[in-house]
Amino acid sequence: MRRWLALRLFPGLSLTLLASALTLAHPAWSAGTGPITLGILNDQSGPYAAIDGPSSVDAARMAVEDFGGSVLGRKVEIVGADHQNKADLGSTIARKWFDVDGMTAIMDVAVSSVALAVQEIARERNKIVIYSGAGTSVLTGKACSPTSIHWTYDTYALTAGTSRALAQRGDKSWFFVTSDNAFGAALQSDATKALKAAGGSVLGTALHPAGMADFSSYVLQAQASPARIVALANAGEDTMNAVKTGREFGLDKKQQMLGLLTLLPDVHGLGLEAAQGLLVTESFYWNADDQSRAFAKRFFARNKAMPHMVPAGVYGSVLHYLKAVQAAGTTDTAAVMAAMKAMPINDIMTKNGRIREDGRVVREFHLYRVKSPAESREPWDYYTPVATIPAEDAARPLSESECPLVRKP
Repeated sequence: MRRWLALRLFPGLSLTLLASALTLAHPAWSAGTGPITLGILNDQSGPYAAIDGPSSVDAARMAVEDFGGSVLGRKVEIVGADHQNKADLGSTIARKWFDVDGMTAIMDVAVSSVALAVQEIARERNKIVIYSGAGTSVLTGKACSPTSIHWTYDTYALTAGTSRALAQRGDKSWFFVTSDNAFGAALQSDATKALKAAGGSVLGTALHPAGMADFSSYVLQAQASPARIVALANAGEDTMNAVKTGREFGLDKKQQMLGLLTLLPDVHGLGLEAAQGLLVTESFYWNADDQSRAFAKRFFARNKAMPHMVPAGVYGSVLHYLKAVQAAGTTDTAAVMAAMKAMPINDIMTKNGRIREDGRVVREFHLYRVKSPAESREPWDYYTPVATIPAEDAARPLSESECPLVRKP
């Protein structure tokens, strides 16, 4: 890209002189001895900033620090950027990072619409992108790429195993309160397929614009339904506002609210009085074991909040990437991708996980119930385990995949 721009600006410049000029301008980058830079792209000022944003940038820095700060004799640097939940802005940042700044890989990319746009840019430039905050399962479906990995969760993981677990205990009738965007549609679609496969049914849907403050009409529609489960297919402040309104209207008296993407900061923001009884699915909980508690203590000291699966996923993905670069002995995309897929994933949130050919990380998920204030024993002690969702149930079967990279029998 830089060569193309220079030739357009200076058509008489020879390729030899051009190469020399670029090397003098960026000698370390050209020689492959300068810093390895990783970009954390997410919402740092909008509705999802509290659940991702700056804390995920810091989680990436923690991973670099724990790895030792360098790999292959090159310093590793973390750069964060705010895409403001706009696909065009996210695309612009990604192009600049890859084409101008020589960035090695992009991580996180919260918000599905931005992730889908960045996926194509990374594919075109043969660059690695690893998703933690993005949810749509399309990223490893029909839009899958040989240079991308869906690391932390997707809409299938949040819905399929959860739908089966709830259907098995008799909660087979659902009503959806769904964000009217790509993420909400993917959540509801994946949940509906799994629910119907388990013998359940959808009794209604209330679509709402993203960024709603007043959920009264949507909660009333859900309350008028005979559905046992009211599934919130949204995220961030939308989920919090829906839960608050549901509690105010007494929705929880006869129906069970389920947050399909409800994270620890959401529960913290709501408070246990409002959030108690809510069902949530996550791949990481800070109080699960000694290893997660040790990481959480360090994270809290830096961010004044306990981690949840998104920043924990950023931490794990950066660590795995650096291990792969070290094993491959290069930052070459194909070599690093091969190394990442060859190595098992063992970190603070994953035991013996793996990356499939479609780019999907396969790991266990967990269904939790939010505690009541009386049940909580310490700050941030919010979850009671309800069910473990096996890795094979949390990942869409390859036999159902629309990814062209998947070998069909």
